[in-house]
Amino acid sequence: MVSPITALLGDTDAFFNHLADAMTGHGLTARLGSMDHICYRADSNDEYRALKTRLAEHGQMLVEGMIGGRPIITYALNKPLPSPFGPVPCLELAAPKPGKTHHTGLEHGEIVVPSLTALLARYPDVPFNQKGMPKELTLTLPPLQIKFHCQSLADTIADEIAEGLVVPVPENYFR
Repeated sequence: MVSPITALLGDTDAFFNHLADAMTGHGLTARLGSMDHICYRADSNDEYRALKTRLAEHGQMLVEGMIGGRPIITYALNKPLPSPFGPVPCLELAAPKPGKTHHTGLEHGEIVVPSLTALLARYPDVPFNQKGMPKELTLTLPPLQIKFHCQSLADTIADEIAEGLVVPVPENYFR
């Protein structure tokens, strides 16, 4: 039976397996840390708004705000997604960036690790993109990515809400 999330977003099992196989190909294990969320990038604002409504049936919205010039919403899923990385509790839905071309669909997963510097030291031959340091490492697995952080997205969101850092989506954004 196809899960409701797979029916909405595509084959999550194939997505997770591609990420796990690509990591293995770089000498990494899928058990470096927990995957705390995956991201789906909508191909249009209309798709974003439709998925936003449908995904609300499958989880609790943690936040919606402007990030990188476009809306992103995060849900804590009612039922975590099974994966080779362990259960994945959250889903991020990103609207397209105005004027940018990007991979549509399931685009990346993020793994929480104890230390980014320790990850780099342990795997010096892995071609991590370090431009997000000290907060993030990225492993590009075209057309997908795995990002590594030391804090879960849910905890980051809670901190941003508490500190008043969430930028609301303008009311006229989708007009």
